[in-house]
Amino acid sequence: MEYDSELSLLSSKFTQDYPPATYPELMHKHGRPYTCLLIDSHDDYFICVPFRSSIGHKNAFMFTGTARSKKTKSGLDYSKIAIIKNIDYFDSNTTALVDQDEYAEMMRNLPTIVQEANDYVDTYINHVNGTSPMHPRAFSRKYQYSTLPYFHDIMGI
Repeated sequence: MEYDSELSLLSSKFTQDYPPATYPELMHKHGRPYTCLLIDSHDDYFICVPFRSSIGHKNAFMFTGTARSKKTKSGLDYSKIAIIKNIDYFDSNTTALVDQDEYAEMMRNLPTIVQEANDYVDTYINHVNGTSPMHPRAFSRKYQYSTLPYFHDIMGI
């Protein structure tokens, strides 16, 4: 499978255009960058999967072999994905830093993470556009706190 991915930080322009009051499910960390795995979806937008130190649900890739994962449930959170078309939303002046062991585990599992992130987005799109609707309870469990409704315009739904 061919895909492109890299680590990135979201810029202050993203935070200005998606303020917490209007977009409460997006991860807004005051004074801390939104570090994410950036996946080129080849659908004219990028999927930005954020790193989180504490995840309490199953819609994520959970780290298992890292120092932090032994203390908290850290991983990449699919429910907080940002769908991005505007490249000005990426902070190209600052290097994205993550724990070295989390980076190594992410790289070892990159094909799985890319597949799961794409599946999470595609399942949502197929439900919303009626192609493959989910049972309402299943949809609610999976997408109740999702950020994807904020990006219907970019996803074309």
